[in-house]
Amino acid sequence: QVQLVESGGGLVQAGGSLRLSCAASGSIFSIVAMGWYRQAPGKQRELVAAITSGGSTNYADSVKGRFTISRDNAKNTVYLQMNSLKPEDTAVYYCNAAIKNYNRRVGDYWGQGTQVTVSS
Repeated sequence: QVQLVESGGGLVQAGGSLRLSCAASGSIFSIVAMGWYRQAPGKQRELVAAITSGGSTNYADSVKGRFTISRDNAKNTVYLQMNSLKPEDTAVYYCNAAIKNYNRRVGDYWGQGTQVTVSS
């Protein structure tokens, strides 16, 4: 099995910064891609940022220029550096990973979520 453990959420004032981390562990042959999604109350879960094993990145328009996704392949960890935070960034942030196991099958995994609250 695979586990994703997130950390780094919290309460911050508008304009501040936070860094989220997500570490994958378990039966991992390779990690195809990792990313962050968020879900605000009453809204659908949306992609925030994603990064492939080759380092290609993708961002939601609403966070471009403010958020940066990166990964440490040796640690099976993905990071989300969030700068210039806005109240509308308030949401539960979920880590997501597409992971190939030793049977060469790719599974989709989710973390438990971490709350990010930005006060105005």
